[in-house]
Amino acid sequence: MLTIKEIEEIIPHRHPFLLIDRVEELEPGVKAIGYKSITYNEPYFLGHFPEEPVMPGVLQIEALAQTGAVAILSKKENKGKTAYFGGINQARFKRKVVPGDTLKLDCQIVKQKGSIGVGRAVATVDGEIAVSAELTFVVG
Repeated sequence: MLTIKEIEEIIPHRHPFLLIDRVEELEPGVKAIGYKSITYNEPYFLGHFPEEPVMPGVLQIEALAQTGAVAILSKKENKGKTAYFGGINQARFKRKVVPGDTLKLDCQIVKQKGSIGVGRAVATVDGEIAVSAELTFVVG
């Protein structure tokens, strides 16, 4: 299991934009499974939405992308590099993510050629799909 400090050694994201609390499973270049505990104190809840706090869908996608970045950047040849978005395809939002939820983030790297690759990503809460997407990345 990777802690926040160990995650920070792999990806450049920092608080408040680091959206992974821990990584439970890691196979460098192949897959990563991480978690984000959603608390009422998240900065985005001040405006999204004050009467009904909901984690923005784009941040759910970002959390999945960061999980995929841990998988791809943990390969020796990618140490110290950054993974950038190249595209988001087939994104589907199935349920709201709210304070008290724990988001399970699963990203499988399904294709890579050179510096460009694709991850298949799914975030769940208590086994229920919150969001799924195909994420294209560029390592630079």
